[in-house]
Amino acid sequence: MVKEKKTPRPKAQTPKGFRDYFGVEVAERNAMLETIVSVYHHYGFDALESSAVETIEALGKFLPDVDRPNEGVFAWQEEDSDWLALRYDLTAPLARVYAQYRNDLPTPYRRFSMGPVWRNEKPGPGRYRQFYQCDADTVGAANVAADAEICMMLADVLEQVGIPRGDYVVRVNHRKVLNGILETMGLMHQKQRDAVLRTIDKCDKVGVSGVRELLGKGRLDASGAYIDGVGLSEDQAEPVLAFLTSKGEDTSKTIFNLREAVRYSETGAKGVDELEIIAELLIAGGYGPDQIDVDPSVVRGLGYYTGPVFEAELTFEILDEKGRQRQFGSVAGGGRYDDLVKRFTGQEVPATGISIGVDRLLAAQREKGRITSKKTGPVVVTVMDRNRMADYQAMVSELRQAGIRAEVYLGNPKNFGNQLKYADKRNAPVAVIEGDTEKQNGLVQIKDLILGSQIALNATLEEWKENPAQSESARSDLVKSVSAILKRQD
Repeated sequence: MVKEKKTPRPKAQTPKGFRDYFGVEVAERNAMLETIVSVYHHYGFDALESSAVETIEALGKFLPDVDRPNEGVFAWQEEDSDWLALRYDLTAPLARVYAQYRNDLPTPYRRFSMGPVWRNEKPGPGRYRQFYQCDADTVGAANVAADAEICMMLADVLEQVGIPRGDYVVRVNHRKVLNGILETMGLMHQKQRDAVLRTIDKCDKVGVSGVRELLGKGRLDASGAYIDGVGLSEDQAEPVLAFLTSKGEDTSKTIFNLREAVRYSETGAKGVDELEIIAELLIAGGYGPDQIDVDPSVVRGLGYYTGPVFEAELTFEILDEKGRQRQFGSVAGGGRYDDLVKRFTGQEVPATGISIGVDRLLAAQREKGRITSKKTGPVVVTVMDRNRMADYQAMVSELRQAGIRAEVYLGNPKNFGNQLKYADKRNAPVAVIEGDTEKQNGLVQIKDLILGSQIALNATLEEWKENPAQSESARSDLVKSVSAILKRQD
């Protein structure tokens, strides 16, 4: 008789490029999302929750460096139907929603949206295939005042979540200025234009001299590998270098230098005019260049931007995985995309918006020690007699009705030490104990677990006697006694 082959057990492991989030991390993210949304709401934006799945046609092909299968998205084909994909951002779905419901929506339409997005890209340190975004967009407003407002709102968000002024800058550029530079260079092929834009985007990493090399034959990177260049001549590359060095000591000087860099391009001149208007609006709104600054090095990778582009960069330094100091970098980006809705309607619909990488922003706050990774858990009511579960459940109900987070220990109550270990793993601030003796005398024992851990570390005998970690209370005063300990801990 042939022995039946056992089905192998599945491996308990997270897929490559993905990760799991537990209680504290989820709570931290939710708190940050709540803060961001409060700013969006304060500016008059309304919530929108759209589908996580879109048709490939609706999403479009706008991701940078899409040299992977399915053009950088997770896609599948329905039987005898369209190709579908998980959304790669929250902007492309907005274009579909607006086109579909435009007759029912106000114009301009101001919406915010938050949720996970997915990209079928090569994962790396801190780079995951699923991540959270929190967006705000204005659809139907052609005036660059809408772009200036988005930048102001982004600065407010960063300060509200705890990034102090001086630790961030919102940098602003304009795609028309970039297009003007490309016109001046005489570049007509889109592939070559994209290659130049990607090279400009590397300026913060390789500097102007590195960009010069990459625009030409190429250069050796830090690892010694040779990176092929775009293949431009020195004369062709000169407008890019003039553009990259146009940042002046103040905004007016930067605007002047940009005009010089694009003086042969009507498109570029229009972009500079709009940047100047944005700068004036920012000053009128009380936002200085220490918060929001015109910066020619901002490119943004997505292919649908048509006007002003923005990027929020955290300027403080951290240590990378090799112990080297570097700036934390970008945590948000966005811009104007006047052609995205046009794909559905055939008519140009102006739109502008911002997307905040919530996970990146949380990581930045942890790096600076502004978010603690340990949160207080629930009060744990221990079980001394499993036949008296109703008594313990009554205690928990009283605590919950008083607004105190609480739970009954639902494991095996035989070993009391294991119950306290459980409470410790749950970061419980208090444990409640009621044995037979306490029950008969109408009492409960209340154990201050935070004070107990502090005493165990460094308290003297006298301090322990003065502030015992465990005290006795009347059962009728349970809520009052637990509340007093929680207040003292806070």
